[in-house]
Amino acid sequence: MKNCIYDFLKNYAESDVLRCHMPGHKGRGDKLPYGLDITEIKGADSLFEADGIILESEKNMSALYNTAASFYSASGSSLCIQAMLFAMKLEKRKIIAVRNVHRSFINAVALLSLDVKWILPDYKTGILSGEINHSEVEKILRENNNSCFYVTSPDYTGRMADISGLSEICRKYNTPLLVDNAHGAHLNFFERSLHPIALGADICCDSAHKMLPALTGAAILHTSQKRYSKILRHCMSIFASTSPSYLILASLDLCGNYINENIRNDIAENLKYINDFRERFSRKLVFTNGEPFHITVNTSESFINGNDFASFLRENGVECEYADDNIVILLMSPMNKSDDYRRLSDAFENSLKVVRKKYIPCKPFLKKLPEKALSISEAAFAQSTEIPVEMSEGRICASIKVPCPPAIPVAVSGEIINSDCINIFQSYGIRKVLLIDESFKK
Repeated sequence: MKNCIYDFLKNYAESDVLRCHMPGHKGRGDKLPYGLDITEIKGADSLFEADGIILESEKNMSALYNTAASFYSASGSSLCIQAMLFAMKLEKRKIIAVRNVHRSFINAVALLSLDVKWILPDYKTGILSGEINHSEVEKILRENNNSCFYVTSPDYTGRMADISGLSEICRKYNTPLLVDNAHGAHLNFFERSLHPIALGADICCDSAHKMLPALTGAAILHTSQKRYSKILRHCMSIFASTSPSYLILASLDLCGNYINENIRNDIAENLKYINDFRERFSRKLVFTNGEPFHITVNTSESFINGNDFASFLRENGVECEYADDNIVILLMSPMNKSDDYRRLSDAFENSLKVVRKKYIPCKPFLKKLPEKALSISEAAFAQSTEIPVEMSEGRICASIKVPCPPAIPVAVSGEIINSDCINIFQSYGIRKVLLIDESFKK
């Protein structure tokens, strides 16, 4: 498989051309890959007007994922989410979304002046993950013509929605299914594809850097529908930098080669190690179900504190993806090797010897949506002030202020913060919130 972008950059870096163009480093320097970092010179194509090496590489990726079209992003899945929602705005569709979205969704909604009808998942432990009630989805789609349905799968903990079942409901009501698949770029290459496009999604985004060998910021926007393949590149260009990183694009190009040659074998090999690891600790720890490369330990049900456990793992040379009192998430990938699982097992064994057993209450979660006072866009762009969480009850949430990870909002812009919201903020260690300035008049 030809690496069209990388080969162009490598040949250019090895040439003796005098660089009378951006970037300012001129390809010089021995501590960073300056030589491969270029701008849109002749032959290098242009990401949002692609008709050369970038388009060729994207077509290679599209063939690997069996899509109608796939588009590169050097601005992560955030750009892809903005683009898919803009495409829905062009069709004047209502946005229906499952609540445990990433904050980039809220930011995109604000920028596009969209409104959202929310579906609360059936939460069990905190706001990161929950089951989706299909009958509730069907009811809201039946009541809202010309809508789209947006879901995050896998979610941050690795839990996967029933994309096949949801796609059947969406087709029944002529509703495009949009999937934030940021944590699932590898799912197409299991023995049976678990990728949203293969399961019936109309548009989805993959953060290649999360699960594949690509640089941070590398993502792909996929569609299964030809009608969207004609507009999505334009939708991306509205929000993106006009100077996308060629290093990130090259990493996507090389990632395609890895997918073509290695990923299926690497996934199969890693699944054996993951299954063995889970089996080894299944009597001592409770693991959550979901996408297997997310090794998520339900520490509260295991009667240990997740933050304590993560601290002991860190002392044993293992850094987690995420930890709070109730869960620990370890994010593996097809690139991991057998020795990684040996080290992980040793770290678990050592940490379990010293971590104290105790009852850990589950984090609070939303049982109903907070009252809405303003639209998301009105609130996000209003004058705001930052105050301590404990003083926020009854005030209107302005811009979303939640850390990444996990970057899942508690109260959404425009909602009135209540005591439940305050409890959730505090349980996740969020000490201050941005609120609409009291002088604001709607």
